Amino acid sequence: MPCSHPQNEDCVFCRIIRGELPSHRVYEDDNFVAFLDIQPVVPGHTLLVSKGHYPTLPDLPEAMGTDLIKGLSRIGTAVMKATGAAGFNCLQNNHPAAGQMVFHVHWHIIPRFEDDGLKHWPQGIAQTPEAMQELAAKLERLLR
Repeated sequence: MPCSHPQNEDCVFCRIIRGELPSHRVYEDDNFVAFLDIQPVVPGHTLLVSKGHYPTLPDLPEAMGTDLIKGLSRIGTAVMKATGAAGFNCLQNNHPAAGQMVFHVHWHIIPRFEDDGLKHWPQGIAQTPEAMQELAAKLERLLR
């Protein structure tokens, strides 16, 4: 079922989807389109973007989940083959505090190579078992 959610007139990703801005498209289905990132971390860095204008992941309808996973899997596999990468990251940011810069839900598929210099975030400080239990209980209540 094609995406029926409206697009935003000023959103750069909506403009790319409508063909108003150039892109190097590599994938499309009913709900998503993928194109090469214009400022890649490494060659092959690809963006998977919802066709409808949903600002963050929580705004995206759950019914689009199957197309999302299918797209991420297919694109990740193709990016590895096309670039000779040994792996890939799927990254997705929500809200400014998490580094989101374009407020249209999207995923970065980044090919990875042994010793490529890209760093993961550092491990956090261990919490007490009591603090972890308290947080787990709070999350469980919120997720019911």
